[in-house]
Amino acid sequence: MKQRQPIYTVGMTGASGSIYGVRLVQTLLKQGVKVHFLMSGAAWQVFEQELELDVTDKEACLHHLFPEGDLHVHGLQNFSAPVASGSYRNDGMVIVPCSMGTLSKIANGNSGSLLERSADVALKEGRKLVIVPRETPLHAIHLGNMKAVAEAGGVIIPAMPGFYHRPKTLDDLVDFVVGKILDRLDVEHQLFTRWGDD
Repeated sequence: MKQRQPIYTVGMTGASGSIYGVRLVQTLLKQGVKVHFLMSGAAWQVFEQELELDVTDKEACLHHLFPEGDLHVHGLQNFSAPVASGSYRNDGMVIVPCSMGTLSKIANGNSGSLLERSADVALKEGRKLVIVPRETPLHAIHLGNMKAVAEAGGVIIPAMPGFYHRPKTLDDLVDFVVGKILDRLDVEHQLFTRWGDD
C-alpha cells in the first residue's frame, strides 16, 4: 500500500524571526512534505524588513523562496481552504514566528482568520500544534496565553537557539531552532549535531 504524503500547515505572523519560518518551509518541501502556507499582512512587512525582499509581487516572492515542492498558499479569509476543516487529513501545524497577538487569539479560541482557525482545528482534533513565539521580555499575559495553549495540547518552542553544538554562523543558530521544530513533527533532518553525536 502506498504511504500517505505527510501534510503540515505552516503559518507566519508579524513577529520578528521570519527566517525561521522560511527555513522550516524550505526544509519540509525538500523532504517531500505537502505544505499549506498562511501569512499575515504583518508577516509580509517583516519579510521586507528582515529578509530585504521585494514583496510587491507576493507570488514571485514566494516562488523565489520556494521554487519547488508541494506548496499550497491560502489567503487568511479563505475559510473554504481544506485546513479550515477538521475532516481534512493533516498531520499538524506550526506557527513560526508567532506574534503575541496571534498567540492570544489562539489561547482564547478567537478564530478571526484562517491562521487562527487552522490552529483551533489542530487543537480540537488532537493534532500537533507547535507555537514558536519570538518576543522578549514576556509579561504575565504572554506567559498565561502560552500556558493555556500548552494545556490545550499545543507545544511551545521559543526561538531560543542552543550553543552546545558550537554554532559558527547565523544559519547554524536558525537551523538549531528549526531542527527542534522538526523533531516535534517527527520529520528527519540533519540541521544540527545532537548532543552525544560525533
